[in-house]
Amino acid sequence: MSFFSKFKKSNTLRWFFLSVGILAVVAITGMNVYSLYALKESTIEAAKENRKIQLEEYSNTVLYRFYQPFRGIRKLEMNDLEITWNTSGTFPVHFSEVLAEAITDSLFSDIYFSPGHLNGCYMFDSPIYNFDHNSGTFLVSGDVPKVVCDGFGLSKSRVNTISLEDFRWNNKVVFDAHRTMTLVLINTDEDRVVGHLNFVIDRDYLLYNILEPELIAKFGEESDSGMAVWLRDWMQDEVLLSSNPNYTFSRDKIEMRQRFPDLLDNWVLQASFFESPAIAATNASLTRNLFALGIAVFILFGAFVFMFINAQRERELAQRQAGFLANVTHELKTPLAVMQAAGENISDGRVTDGQRLKDYGGHIYTEAIRLRKMIDKLLDVAKADSGQTLVNQAPHKLGELAKNYFDTTEQYVTGKGFNYSYKEGENLPFVMVDTDHIETIMSNLVENSLKYSSKHKEIAIEVFSGKKTVSLSVSDKGDGIPKKAQKNIFDKFYRVENSMTSNTKGHGLGLSIVKNMVDLNGGTISVSSEVDKGTTFTVTFPALFELPEGYENRQQKKPVGIKTKIELEQYAG
Repeated sequence: MSFFSKFKKSNTLRWFFLSVGILAVVAITGMNVYSLYALKESTIEAAKENRKIQLEEYSNTVLYRFYQPFRGIRKLEMNDLEITWNTSGTFPVHFSEVLAEAITDSLFSDIYFSPGHLNGCYMFDSPIYNFDHNSGTFLVSGDVPKVVCDGFGLSKSRVNTISLEDFRWNNKVVFDAHRTMTLVLINTDEDRVVGHLNFVIDRDYLLYNILEPELIAKFGEESDSGMAVWLRDWMQDEVLLSSNPNYTFSRDKIEMRQRFPDLLDNWVLQASFFESPAIAATNASLTRNLFALGIAVFILFGAFVFMFINAQRERELAQRQAGFLANVTHELKTPLAVMQAAGENISDGRVTDGQRLKDYGGHIYTEAIRLRKMIDKLLDVAKADSGQTLVNQAPHKLGELAKNYFDTTEQYVTGKGFNYSYKEGENLPFVMVDTDHIETIMSNLVENSLKYSSKHKEIAIEVFSGKKTVSLSVSDKGDGIPKKAQKNIFDKFYRVENSMTSNTKGHGLGLSIVKNMVDLNGGTISVSSEVDKGTTFTVTFPALFELPEGYENRQQKKPVGIKTKIELEQYAG
């Protein structure tokens, strides 16, 4: 398998593992988000269930309050009660004591009794008895309230719907909404009803002395209970009580309803939920966890992408290096082969003619120069990579340095058939640069223009100033650089892949060296190019408006030129 085939395969694996990694992160993230929301929902459901239990506890507390005075009745023998009533028209002493204790409860305003064989208020020969507080006995009542008659009628109807043979208890409680509570007394030995005890409920006492205090105590602080509770008469469409007067009742707000068990039929508890401390803590925890998870996922994705891009760049760099090694090996062999052949001919004495000796010597010299340039470029790259490039900056007129280079290379460039021009602005300020670096920068830029100008052979050098800068541009009307390749042209070993570059010798090092030397001198470089229209490289340096003391006087003694270049560098040092 070839070198590039291995890279191709490894690139496919790299994409595969990147995809698997991203899918794994997405799956884990999805599971975590689902778990967080499931935890939140379970917490909310648990809070709702807890609130439902609170409402049920409240309704059971109210039920217990009604039943509390009559707990002792279950222990009494209804057969004794029936015999005593039939013989003397009174209740047994122990039964009267229970009733006396019940009537002292302010919840009940009066007690009435209807024997079991009678039909309550609806027969003229069926008297209703009223409990006398003073004597502790039942007396015939001449004026029976309508609510009492309704209570008797309701309890007698309810008893008719059950089988007394299977009934286990000696009494059954029947409520007529919030008006009366009727206690049906049952003789379980004989399976018949002994009578009906009707207790008239004091509505105001029930509302404001029992229900309201318990409602406020249990649900008043919304920060603790997490809800507002209203007691509502749904038949009359009336809100009777509220756990918190600050919250106005609205049907749209109702999230839970709770009826009272077997009592207060027309009254219902209705609740609206708020954000309880538990739910608030859950929401805050969910937000924190999602935020932390988002950061972790972002970092993971960033790490994946960063590693993948770096791997791609390493792959591309390795490919460039492989191409560079193959290319530079070939180019190094070519001048060496020429020099070897010429030297062999001369050393063998086969060349005796003076002109031929001169030609052979010229070939050796030319190839030696070519070889030296390649070695110099490699050394420049090695120095840049190791950070050993030396910078000997000094104040210079960039225009003078560029003009010197132009004059030196004019004959060589025009000899290759190019129109070669130079333009300089007026009153250019000094810049702090290394003259050797400027020469290298210009050499590489001009060399690129010479290589990649296949049709229109024209190169222009221009030096101009901005507000606080001085710029040097090298322009041509050559083949141009594609837009997508311009961001990579300053990378080592990078060459634009097209038919022109494939036929042109090069190593992809020149612009990398230029970029490094521009950076070392504190400048910037930019490129503007269009395919088949040409390319312009612009190097810009900060202008030096204040020269070191005494430097201008020293300059007046000798004009700036090639001969003073070394002296300027020594002065700057």
